[in-house]
Amino acid sequence: MKIAISGKGGVGKTTIMALLASQFKNQGKEVLIIDADPSPHMAQTLGIKDIDKIKPIADMTELLVERSGKVQGSPFYQINPQVDDLLQKFMIEQDGIRLMVLGAIQTAEGGCACPENTVLKRMLTKLLLSPTQVVLLDMEAGVEHLGRGTIAGVDHLLIVVIPSKSSVRTALKIKKLAVDSGIPKLSFVGNLVQDGDDVNFLQESLGETPIAFFPDSVVIRKAERNGKPLTELAGQMSEAAEKIVNFLQGEM
Repeated sequence: MKIAISGKGGVGKTTIMALLASQFKNQGKEVLIIDADPSPHMAQTLGIKDIDKIKPIADMTELLVERSGKVQGSPFYQINPQVDDLLQKFMIEQDGIRLMVLGAIQTAEGGCACPENTVLKRMLTKLLLSPTQVVLLDMEAGVEHLGRGTIAGVDHLLIVVIPSKSSVRTALKIKKLAVDSGIPKLSFVGNLVQDGDDVNFLQESLGETPIAFFPDSVVIRKAERNGKPLTELAGQMSEAAEKIVNFLQGEM
């Protein structure tokens, strides 16, 4: 199963994705996280060491242009560039969870990001998974990724929303664009929820009930500031993460 997560900036999507990864791993799944945020920090969240050695694929401009080069005598780009070796070469692993960092989408000579998008979309759509494998896509904040089509082929989109009007507006816009893009399934996930009023606000504003609610956690904030891997805190946040994982596995 390929699961993407999105939402307004600052709603905690990377934190939730790390907690889901830990929960999936604990349930015996092979987990690959693809950090597709232009400002990636999933590596820090997972506690991966030697972060500076990670080479985002999207930074390798010449390779991307070569792989998605124009067909000779045609104005069109190749739609099926070879990416098998990339899927292995740029993976790193920490505590049984694999990570691939796509990084910021760049262009070779300015203009559109056609070469990069071609390769990135191909990588995502090429991943054929067994029932024991899960790919988690940590997307950039907002709605730009939907316009670029870089989450083509995902099975389920999780939209993280916090109890604020601006977050709800962004979440509803993401839902509309996701539906228009043909993403088969999507669900809201509440975060930074303090009380019943927050729950009611989200339910009424979204017009439906999120599949889970994560509490506003002082422990999470302190761990992030201290550079402690959030996967070590999965036990303290396991109820909501387990609820989401069980919900998603019911669809597998």
